[in-house]
Amino acid sequence: MRILITSDIFPPDAGGPASYVPALATELSRRGHTVHVLTYSIVAEWAGDASYPFSVERIVVGGSRLSRLRKTASRIASYAAHADVLYINGLLMESAPLIALTHKPAVAKVVGDIAWERARDKGWTSDEFEPFQSRRYGLGIELRRALRRWVLQRMKAIIVPSAYLKGVVTHWGLSPDRIRVVYNAFEPATGDAHPARVSLDAPTRLVTVCRLMAWKGVAGLIQTVADLPDVGLLIVGDGPERAALHTLASQLGVADRVHFAGQVPRDDVGGYLHACHIFALNSRYEGLPHVLLEAMAVGLPVIAADAGGCREVVQHGENGLLVLPGDTEALRQAIRFLADNPSECQRLVRGSQATLSRFSRQSMMDQTETVLTAAARQA
Repeated sequence: MRILITSDIFPPDAGGPASYVPALATELSRRGHTVHVLTYSIVAEWAGDASYPFSVERIVVGGSRLSRLRKTASRIASYAAHADVLYINGLLMESAPLIALTHKPAVAKVVGDIAWERARDKGWTSDEFEPFQSRRYGLGIELRRALRRWVLQRMKAIIVPSAYLKGVVTHWGLSPDRIRVVYNAFEPATGDAHPARVSLDAPTRLVTVCRLMAWKGVAGLIQTVADLPDVGLLIVGDGPERAALHTLASQLGVADRVHFAGQVPRDDVGGYLHACHIFALNSRYEGLPHVLLEAMAVGLPVIAADAGGCREVVQHGENGLLVLPGDTEALRQAIRFLADNPSECQRLVRGSQATLSRFSRQSMMDQTETVLTAAARQA
């Protein structure tokens, strides 16, 4: 097959799609398919592209949004003309006109709700992910919801990374028969990861890895650490909330116990995890958080807010701890419990090893290839 994959982020950017898309494109290429990746990017060129067995075109983010949209739509149309199937991992709206006009077979991967994210970014609502799904709003939000549904209805299939998200997407008015749950693969890093140097002097070091968005709950972690004088917090990632989080740490008097590592290359994340004792993900929404698997793989006990697809990774008391989203007291107690009970940490870590085997690379690749092949045959 000739496959065009679109993505809104790609290495050297970090994030779920930036890990998933290169791995998938590499494997599909090795299986004899011709793959091209079209992606938004923070850089026009990257030396690592030369090592891929597929071609990459980058559209640099910045400048006029309208100009970028025009260029993106033009490039998608150019590559799609020779493709058997499109796999949309971002750039969903940019791909929509072509798919609607040409009926080109396409599969979309849905890892969240772009209508909700846009509404939050614009300040149109402060509602969390789940209440947003059942409430009605003004014209701007409802139009984006209608457009999201209209675009996805034109896909031959939709891939979601969790059963939780399948339920959400079905609620949008899409047929569950066309929605496939394919868990993201996890491949432990090869070689020995050495702990990164972190200027964080605390008996217990807590770490979180995420994009600094409001719903990621990093503010709640900082507030919790303020009540635990022997705990320090390492924050790996960047985003629009960074300045506000810096201010919060200063206001709470814990700036010396909260370290912002910023955005780091994906290959370096393991070193930061190794430098800490406990991993926490305090999001109020997650599709299926790959980072929990990364933390488990390096031997960290994990704490996660019981939001979205987190419980499809974490079984409370067996391979980690779950707390109610937004419950800072429960979060504080969970951190305190693990900090004071190293034997429980080790028990949870042992339990997490079986979890990793459920997210095999082979299974993800096989299932995704099957979905793409079936879509291409519907041309």
